[in-house]
Amino acid sequence: MATKMQMAELELVDKGTPNSQMVAVLNKPFDISVHYAQIPEPNDDEIRIRIKWVGICGSDLEAFRGNRAPEFITTPARLGHEVAGIVDKVGKNVLGIKVGDRVTCRYVWGAYAQYIVCKPFNVKVMPKDFPMEAVSLIEVLPGIIHAAEIGKIDQTKNVLIMGQGVSGLVMTQVVKLYSPKNLVVTDLYDKKLELSKEYGATHTYKMPKENIPTMEVVGKDFPDGFDVVIPCLLEGNGMIDAIDCCSMGGRIVMYGCIGMCTKPIDFFKVHRKRIDIYSTEPKRDIDMRNYFEKGINMVLDGLVNTSQLVTHKIPLCRIDEAFSIRNNPDDETIHVLIDCEK
Repeated sequence: MATKMQMAELELVDKGTPNSQMVAVLNKPFDISVHYAQIPEPNDDEIRIRIKWVGICGSDLEAFRGNRAPEFITTPARLGHEVAGIVDKVGKNVLGIKVGDRVTCRYVWGAYAQYIVCKPFNVKVMPKDFPMEAVSLIEVLPGIIHAAEIGKIDQTKNVLIMGQGVSGLVMTQVVKLYSPKNLVVTDLYDKKLELSKEYGATHTYKMPKENIPTMEVVGKDFPDGFDVVIPCLLEGNGMIDAIDCCSMGGRIVMYGCIGMCTKPIDFFKVHRKRIDIYSTEPKRDIDMRNYFEKGINMVLDGLVNTSQLVTHKIPLCRIDEAFSIRNNPDDETIHVLIDCEK
């Protein structure tokens, strides 16, 4: 069985308690604030990370809005998983990773904090001179690379990426490397579409507003739909639109649209169009680790830019402000980073 997300404990203490740290807690939907918890100690097979940056992912935003099913998350809860940090303590059985190593993390949850503990499986060591601000977004790359792989993208495929938020813009950079026939992207904001052109999109379309069917905007140029549709949207309802955008015999790779769907899905349409639907998380641990390594190399080789997407840096003590910005974005808002040291 593939390794699941490691959840941080929620055992709070009073402010000023010895050996305590600041952590963010989602008290209820739209209510996130700073509390205090014990600084965790790693066991013999774990490492402890002093956190510098954590990004606000779309999944964090979905949880913040209360749009995650109870079997995934209930409140109160700790959020955050796009980590850039420095190894602070190492268990006696851990080899290869040492105190002072800069690391990026995967499959950790509850990282809006000053410290977390995890297994070596959850981290990759970064070069010492690599900018820490660019590290946290590496977390999204294994799922994105896997999406491109299972999409079977090549020079014969017309590809549609729906949404150019943080992950959508990284997805555009990665999919470009698979040499699609056409790489089409959509978004609500001009700045993100300008970046997507820079990152390799062949066609960009500004959506006039949310909930407008995508084919009403792109259908004149691509009346038969797309061989590969990759929704990078939050709400599950986007899958209805993705199905309409898919060509006969095409495939949908669900990088996004993994939130709750509140509208009926026409599965007869899926059947009639012979559509294949895939999820993006690697099914085997070895695949996740291989994609993790491949994603880091793409960034180190200058093929994927993560630092250019950072638009806001806000300290952990003002996390409510950070989520307000992320929840009510303007044309300038892309990636919001939480500074857990400041």
